[in-house]
Amino acid sequence: MSLSAANQPEFSANIVPSRRTLTKQVWAWASWDWGSAAFNAVMTTFVFTVYLTSSLFGNEDQNSAVLGAGISIAGVLIALLAPVIGQRSDSSGRRRFWLGVNTFLIAALTALCFFVYPSPNFLLMGVILIAAGNVFSEFASVNYNAMLTQISTPKTIGQVSGFGWGMGYLGGIVALAIVLFGFVQPVVDWWGSSSEESLNLRLVAIFSALWIFIFGLPVLFAVPENKGIVKERVGFFASYQQLFRHVTHLWKTDRHTVWFLISSAIFRDGLAAVFTFGGVIASVTFGFTLSQVIIFAIVGNVVAALGAMFGGWLDDRIGPKKVILGSLIGLLIAGLGVFFSPGAAGFWVFGLFLCLFVGPAQSSSRAYLARLTESGREGELFGLYATTGRAVSFLAPSLFTAAVAIALNFFPDGGAQRYGILGIMVVLAAGFLLLLPVKAPAHARAHQQR
Repeated sequence: MSLSAANQPEFSANIVPSRRTLTKQVWAWASWDWGSAAFNAVMTTFVFTVYLTSSLFGNEDQNSAVLGAGISIAGVLIALLAPVIGQRSDSSGRRRFWLGVNTFLIAALTALCFFVYPSPNFLLMGVILIAAGNVFSEFASVNYNAMLTQISTPKTIGQVSGFGWGMGYLGGIVALAIVLFGFVQPVVDWWGSSSEESLNLRLVAIFSALWIFIFGLPVLFAVPENKGIVKERVGFFASYQQLFRHVTHLWKTDRHTVWFLISSAIFRDGLAAVFTFGGVIASVTFGFTLSQVIIFAIVGNVVAALGAMFGGWLDDRIGPKKVILGSLIGLLIAGLGVFFSPGAAGFWVFGLFLCLFVGPAQSSSRAYLARLTESGREGELFGLYATTGRAVSFLAPSLFTAAVAIALNFFPDGGAQRYGILGIMVVLAAGFLLLLPVKAPAHARAHQQR
């Protein structure tokens, strides 16, 4: 069922159209992705959570369990609140304002991690700060993603989305390099490189907070508010009633969008698992040292950034669904290549191919949803995007673990972890199959053809 013209996405509604794709608004918007990488890559993936789960805070297994519980609680809060948060920012016409508020909160919570001293007494404080940062980071992403139709046109939305993803990957690389050579393994001795009371690792939090704040500012000045779509405000709890009505209406009138949310949630979980378990597989199955894992991570992120940018360019020419399906096929082939690789050289080749296809799949998924949104409902739909993603986030880790557990019965002396790769491939294949019958609404197809 096609939507009326009044409900179609309004691209660049508040910005003067430009023949250039990479306008100052696009650069400013992508700068936020560059800045947020300090929280995603430095704080929650490679540095600060590793610090929190170390023996400095007591039993490592217990620390990991506490961190996992904190992140899980954060995930539940995101799943419950994200759609309503997006809906309310849409109705208030203050999308940029709430992006700014959430960005400031992420930076503030990150800075407070400086006071997490290496003692078991500070573990809970550190976990709460990281978990809360995750919540506000997801809320900020809802508003950030919803801005995509404001700073792009129907002909450039894929390329703009890919550019943002690429900037995020590159920002993570630069931030990690500064942290590695300035704080963790400093090439020059300075007062901030002291490991006494883990000063160097706690200063990483200050660095990350400044990185987030500084690079998060440009979008707040360059991209106007979405004032043209202000709607009547309702109470917070009434927002859930309104959300339920909207989802019910969406199911009745545009079921393919619902199926896209479901299918994308599944394959996005598989994409996340590629990075989550990639380092572990490299270390345990292929014998990489920690330094080799870091080097592979840096090279892999460069490849992923290039893939996202090229995929965005291709997206605007052949459509996001073809890019996503092609990327998933590439991921399945590369994943099987990693599985059958006998040594480190094979992992390097096929592992980098995995990275190459991850970026386009992520970028085009965001661009696809942006093309589906009705004007004034971007935040709400990207909130649902976050919620469905959180709802199935157990799939890839569970299938990875199950595949390894089954393989242990046949390979008790080693080599079982390799079979976890097949668990991730099952998730990607399921997302691929569920996406196949999904059709874009008529208005989205019309925009693609312009």
